[in-house]
Amino acid sequence: MKHYESLGYLVSHLNIELQKALDERLKRYELDIKLWPVLFALWQEEGVTQTELSKRCDVANYTMTRLLDQLQVQGYITRHQEADNRRAFKIFLTDSAKALEQDLICEAERVNEQFLGNLSEFESQQFIYLLNKINGLS
Repeated sequence: MKHYESLGYLVSHLNIELQKALDERLKRYELDIKLWPVLFALWQEEGVTQTELSKRCDVANYTMTRLLDQLQVQGYITRHQEADNRRAFKIFLTDSAKALEQDLICEAERVNEQFLGNLSEFESQQFIYLLNKINGLS
């Protein structure tokens, strides 16, 4: 099998390049790519527990702790202890993080456009559809 026939190689290469491009844009906001999935997930739904957030972002719980610590230091999240479970915390965005949402979503959309620019509109939609199907999301 050639590298250009390997799904793993192609997806990995695309992932590296996508992350690099988005990371460059996020640095303008003093953020890095590791924080992107956490913010993105919280913009979709805040008030989830750290454990739930770890699952949604596909990272280990101890890794999520470090990411949340960093976001808290930067003033982008708060943790609220659950009344019925003192070990569980719900994660909420601060107004500062909410204010970044539109700008950062635009940055991500620009990266998408950059990488999908060689495809027609139909091909782009089909590509996203197929990725979702492979990942079991459709």
